[in-house]
Amino acid sequence: MTWVAFLTDYGLADGYVAACHGVIARIAPAARVIDVTHEVPAQDVRHGAVVLADTLPYLPPSVVLAVVDPEVGTRRRAVAVAAGEHVLVGPDNGLLAWAADAAGGAARAVELTAPEYRLVTGATTFDGRDVFAPAAAHLAAGVPLSALGPAVDVATLVRLPDPWLRVGTDRVEAEVHVVDRFGNVALAAGAAELAAAELDGHARLRVTVGERSTYLPLAASFAAVPEGDQLLLIDSAGRLALAVNRGDAAATLRLRAGDRVTISS
Repeated sequence: MTWVAFLTDYGLADGYVAACHGVIARIAPAARVIDVTHEVPAQDVRHGAVVLADTLPYLPPSVVLAVVDPEVGTRRRAVAVAAGEHVLVGPDNGLLAWAADAAGGAARAVELTAPEYRLVTGATTFDGRDVFAPAAAHLAAGVPLSALGPAVDVATLVRLPDPWLRVGTDRVEAEVHVVDRFGNVALAAGAAELAAAELDGHARLRVTVGERSTYLPLAASFAAVPEGDQLLLIDSAGRLALAVNRGDAAATLRLRAGDRVTISS
């Protein structure tokens, strides 16, 4: 694999991303790096997991280096997981599991314990540089997965809870799965759930959040409604989303990830 896809919550104000790039370049100078994002909200494993899973189907066969790691320096495992055309490298905290699913499921995994494939710096707070980036670079340079450490039963890999979803007659209840930087609110439901609830043929649908309800058009694009108006649409990841044309639906509707929304006629 000549590609390394790289996702973190490090941001770009400090040198953390550059340090990891440097480690990869020293070990695997022929590897090419795709920066997926480094703007995952700090320590938000769930957000990172959603972004990684949504992006993975569009990446070339890659070593996927993902680090959102609130438990760095603890006993949580560092792992590499083979899934489809990819090998996912990162903390075993649920960050990798949905991406592995998107690649066809975890086939093999190892714990990253082999000292020859780590950096020895004495630090305990920067495993992205000292553990995960070296492992990803060595894999990109041709080191076999089995060399990096002992096998891990893929059934024991940590998974995040599945998003809450209920589908009934004339009703879809779903939690907010992710909010993007534009304030678009993607639910844990899509076109299939709308069809199952027989709501897909409606021009307008009732959106209920707590005690608040409003009717919104089910549109094909943001610009199908006037600027500043709210709408429902199926987004680029196939999810049912609440949006505001050229506005911020999360702020307008006071929603965040994990909140529950009901869609009905």
